[in-house]
Amino acid sequence: MKTATAATKTDIKTGYLASDKSHAVTEMQKTSTVIIGFASLLCGGWAVACMTAGLIACGGPTGLIVQYFNALS
Repeated sequence: MKTATAATKTDIKTGYLASDKSHAVTEMQKTSTVIIGFASLLCGGWAVACMTAGLIACGGPTGLIVQYFNALS
C-alpha cells in the first residue's frame, strides 16, 4: 500500500513590505516638495512682475511711495 502525501500550497499575502512603503512615502514627499516649490516660484514671479509694473506706472520708487500715501489719505 502506498502512503499518500498531500502537498498543499499555501498562499501567504504579505501586503506591503516596510521598505517598499517607506520608499513610496519618500517619493510622495519629493513630489510634494517639487509641486509646492513650483507654486511658490510662480507666486514670487507674479509678485515681482506686479511690483515692477507698479514702479513703471508711478514713475519710479519715489512716485510709488507718493502714490501710496495719496491712496491712503
